[in-house]
Amino acid sequence: MMNGSAILAVHHPVGVFSRRHRLRFVEVLPWAGAVACYFAFPDYLALGAQILATILFALSLDLILGYAGIVTLGHAAFFGAGAYAAGLAASHGWHEPLSGLVIAALAAGAVGLASGLVVLRTQGLPLLMLTLVTAEMLKEAANKATAITGGADGLQGMVVGSIFGRFSFDLYGQTAYVYCLAVLLVGWWVARRIVHSSFGRALTGVRENVVRMRAIGAPVFRHRVVIYTISAAMAGVSGALIAQTTQFVGLESLSFERSGIILIMLILGGVGRLYGAFIGVPLYMVAQDRFAQADPIYWYFWIGMLLVVIVVFARGGLLGTAERLRHRLVRPP
Repeated sequence: MMNGSAILAVHHPVGVFSRRHRLRFVEVLPWAGAVACYFAFPDYLALGAQILATILFALSLDLILGYAGIVTLGHAAFFGAGAYAAGLAASHGWHEPLSGLVIAALAAGAVGLASGLVVLRTQGLPLLMLTLVTAEMLKEAANKATAITGGADGLQGMVVGSIFGRFSFDLYGQTAYVYCLAVLLVGWWVARRIVHSSFGRALTGVRENVVRMRAIGAPVFRHRVVIYTISAAMAGVSGALIAQTTQFVGLESLSFERSGIILIMLILGGVGRLYGAFIGVPLYMVAQDRFAQADPIYWYFWIGMLLVVIVVFARGGLLGTAERLRHRLVRPP
């Protein structure tokens, strides 16, 4: 015999589902912290804008890695595709920044769709290698197309206009910070809607047991391609934000190093928790900035030590550790 909540779930599944995933107070904290940082650290707003744009990049990776179980070493392919798309538009007369984000999303999404139709037919090590090869092929293409991309010297001549024709990018990063925060908010809202939808639940099922999902008739391959394309578009927007706020695009945006670092950032915060990016990215980038100032020569050593400590003593990332501690504290006697 079903209890009251079960009967309600049968007759009103949408209402129960929406209440279960309504916005919680704790979810407001990252945004309150970001607003507070705008006023508390006015001299670091340029760095803050880079952190916010990178959080969007890590969030896009979490959609495919944390929820769909797609492991990749070439996520920079989409970041770089978006950066170059927005940069090329800005350097050829298309100076409006918001439409530049749309161009970047379309370009990166197209790359994600085209590559996803191929690489997602594989699993395990072949999948890893194909994602890596995709990024390296794009990087080499950008390197060879010197007349278009600037090659190893980077894309030159970017001119980014004012937002809504009123808010110009300044040297102090004030406009860039607010701009990146607003775009990140939209990206987070989209990601949250996906995660808490029936499609997101299906992705979790694919991550946990592909064979069982296929057995019940779920279109596994289609789901994976769709989320891969959405993730690519979000990563492209992140790349465009970096390109527009720095007015420069280089080959590094397509590098394996960028793919590896964003993966490390996400692991530090916690994979598959939606908010791991909000923890891991600021932690890594602020630590990198502090260590580089304290020890300009050997700062990478201290970054490595930090990573070792977190990986060994905080399995599941910082959010995973916090969840385990909370469960221990509230565990009934």
